[in-house]
Amino acid sequence: MKTIKRTLFFAVIASLAILTGCQKNYEIPTISTPATQNVEVGKAIDVSFTYTADAGFSKANVTAAGGTATIKTNGTADATSGTIVVTFNAGTAAGAGSVTLTVTDTESQISSNTAVLTVFEEGAPLVTTPANSSTILVNSVNITFPFTAEGGYKSSTLVPTNGTAVIKTDAAANATSGNVVVTFTAGSESGAGSVAISVTDNNNKVATATAVIDIKKGISVTSNISANTTWETGKIYILETRVAVLSGVTLTIQPGVVVKGNAGTGSNATALMIARGGKLMAEGTATSPIIFTSLSDNILPGQVASPNLAPDLDGLWGGLLILGNAPIAATANPKQIEGIPPSDANGLYGGTDPADNSGSIKYVSIRHGGANIGEGNEINGLTLGGVGSGTVIENVEIIANQDDGIEWFGGTVNVKNAVVWNAGDDAIDTDQGWGGTLDNFIVITPFDKCFELDGPEGSSAPAAKHILKNGRVRAGNAVGLVDIDDANDSKDSYLDFMNIYFYKLKSSSPYQTFDAIPRYYAFDFNHFEVVLPGTATLQQIFLKGSDVYATAVAEGANTVGADASVFTSTWSWAAAANAF
Repeated sequence: MKTIKRTLFFAVIASLAILTGCQKNYEIPTISTPATQNVEVGKAIDVSFTYTADAGFSKANVTAAGGTATIKTNGTADATSGTIVVTFNAGTAAGAGSVTLTVTDTESQISSNTAVLTVFEEGAPLVTTPANSSTILVNSVNITFPFTAEGGYKSSTLVPTNGTAVIKTDAAANATSGNVVVTFTAGSESGAGSVAISVTDNNNKVATATAVIDIKKGISVTSNISANTTWETGKIYILETRVAVLSGVTLTIQPGVVVKGNAGTGSNATALMIARGGKLMAEGTATSPIIFTSLSDNILPGQVASPNLAPDLDGLWGGLLILGNAPIAATANPKQIEGIPPSDANGLYGGTDPADNSGSIKYVSIRHGGANIGEGNEINGLTLGGVGSGTVIENVEIIANQDDGIEWFGGTVNVKNAVVWNAGDDAIDTDQGWGGTLDNFIVITPFDKCFELDGPEGSSAPAAKHILKNGRVRAGNAVGLVDIDDANDSKDSYLDFMNIYFYKLKSSSPYQTFDAIPRYYAFDFNHFEVVLPGTATLQQIFLKGSDVYATAVAEGANTVGADASVFTSTWSWAAAANAF
């Protein structure tokens, strides 16, 4: 008998141990934040909170400021989710009010949240706190305050913290409703900021509201990079001047970094330049690109499209320049790159190593650049001067550059998967006997400046024939789509065009797209397809003597061109904007 009792005792203990070991860990309750509501002095309003309680609802209580509050509809016992309705009775004074709800679950875990209310006096103005009152920004942001004023609008005053604020768009005098738009410019520190607005009516009654702003400032870069450096994911770096990565130094830019160029003109134009012997390891990903843009752009890490700049706004900063030691067919080797003052020796490019390695650029978007440092001397979106074949460049886009999108000055580097959208000059520009391949590219322009293709300069031999293949061109004009400059070019067999598709050419005439094609060029035009607008005939396009180098197709029937699937909306603004 004792043995049986002992056995039962240990079985019970074991069962309790098993049950204790398997006890569930319940999530803490959560409570939604209701939208800001307005209530008149002495009146009541219902505020609804939704909740989740993994362990089951036990009880709720409520507190209030600027009035009193009671629970009108409580949660259901043991329910894992539901809605609690609180009735707020406004006090006798206008101003800010609030309701704080606390929920306790069956495990005695507690969670609270607060609804913000505005208590207004009958007949007095009422200003609504903006829905986006928690605005994250880097430089400045416009905040809209809606108001009503029974006595007619008179004026507004602003009180900012951690920044400055001005009225961008005032309301009309005597208006009974409208908006006051305020521009808030962040101060020098990251953290909390705010703009409090006081609206006065013609009866001198005043209403106030406050927009809260979470300020994210960038990390200023003020000098050349002379030691190996890493720019970290999730951060913003601000180019305050022209910054060079010096010879022997590697700059690593992690996925998700945003680089912003401050405003600068002339020799003070901001830019990032990789000097000969330096390296840039800027390897974004298809879901976390690296973005180069202007300080005026309010874009943040994790965003793809600019929240405030149009995709055709250019010239706000310089651009990205990569300079290498590969051969160039120029009047001098090395040579000073265009866009950089001759006084800066880091601007030299060219050498004797065709396999030179300047790093790796992947999933990079460059926007709003092309600042002019002098008459006819702008910075390209992506400048490649004497860059060698050891450099990897793929999945890049250039948007709204005042000068060219991508320009090669000699070298042997290949570029794969490129988009140029809204270049102010040529989308694709080649010079000085570049000997690489541009493979799978899309050009989108409202103009006719798609290609400027130049050969070697003087008597220098080109590095090799360069190839443009698997491209799609969407242009607003058919005049001068390709400009081949033979003024200083005396070498043949340096250019292949392969599998290019021209799309939606809008102008009616003329259609001669090649300018001054010299007879000594040995071009290879392979599988050209053109969508013809209006009544144009194929014989008007791509003529060389009596030969035709293109095939006409109906829109949508092309069999060649770019593979646009690699340009996904998770990294390419052009794709996200359906610009293709």
